[in-house]
Amino acid sequence: MAKQERAIRTRRAILEAAGAVFDEHGYTSTTIAMVLERAEVTKGALYFHFPSKESLAQAVLDEQVPFGAIPPQPCKVQEIIDITFVVAQRLLSNALLRGSMRMAVDQCAPQGVDHTGPFRQWVDHLTPLMEQARRQGELLPTVEPRATVELLVGSFTGIQLMSRALTEREDLGRRLSVLWSHMLPSIAVPGLLLGLDSRADRGARVLASLESRVAS
Repeated sequence: MAKQERAIRTRRAILEAAGAVFDEHGYTSTTIAMVLERAEVTKGALYFHFPSKESLAQAVLDEQVPFGAIPPQPCKVQEIIDITFVVAQRLLSNALLRGSMRMAVDQCAPQGVDHTGPFRQWVDHLTPLMEQARRQGELLPTVEPRATVELLVGSFTGIQLMSRALTEREDLGRRLSVLWSHMLPSIAVPGLLLGLDSRADRGARVLASLESRVAS
């Protein structure tokens, strides 16, 4: 059991180090030696978990969706809003998530690295929530859940890239709030709009609430 726990911690340390290095340097300029130095592990330990640079990059890519984990909410539109804001807030400080986001749009990675994974995973994760929102009467009758989620995922990707380029994501919360201000009137029933919270600091408030629950 102790060996298994140590292996899990080592794998996580390698992933977090790789995320940081991929975020800072991109796929092409990142070397295994750089990841080893950042993770402070041996080459043998790294290759035990990841046999190649490509497999390491793929593992970093596959880590995105768990960063959006929040408790279920009665209003599914609000739950989707909160997931986007929590991811945006975590992008400010989490190196693994930042590296995963960069890898998803890094066109220099070889064909063996599947860039489509995070996009498909986010769509598959959010579409059932949007479908439940429709069943609960939260959406306008013209809304197609999967197409709406695909638009949301693509839009989030674009605005976080723009925010990273212009302000190192310091204004990502504001940009995400603007995105929702345009999307919500097009998808949510009018009676729901006033009760939805998509203010720029929503991510910080949701995470603070989660942390207080854990502490208590």
